Amino acid sequence: MKVTKTGSARWQGGIRDGKGEVSTESGALSALPYGFNTRFEGAPGTNPEELIGAAHAACFSMALSLQLEQAGVTGAQIESTSAITLEKQDDGFTITKAHLTARVSGQGDESAIRQAAEAAKAGCPVSKVLNAEVTMDLTVG
Repeated sequence: MKVTKTGSARWQGGIRDGKGEVSTESGALSALPYGFNTRFEGAPGTNPEELIGAAHAACFSMALSLQLEQAGVTGAQIESTSAITLEKQDDGFTITKAHLTARVSGQGDESAIRQAAEAAKAGCPVSKVLNAEVTMDLTVG
């Protein structure tokens, strides 16, 4: 199976005074504003890092549900976030870290849940595409 999904962006102007819009093929995001001010100054709108974080959390949660199912855990409920760290380095800005925080509940062995979470952290496609350290805090129960 092969799936291709698209996201798109428009940008007008310079880096500091420019403005952009980001959209997704599905229409879940449509012309959502972004810019220097939304990325670095807390203005309303979105930014690439939070979009990557949302994608990472969603991907991890789906991968974890599969791992939990395979481990015999039933009634699973998963809440996750992914904090994406952007740092200024000598050659410009780099995403250096993705930190997952997850809360998992369900009927099953806690060690099986923890093993499933580690497998999902390493195996989810978004974790694999990130060229950054991916860490995690996990709460079971």
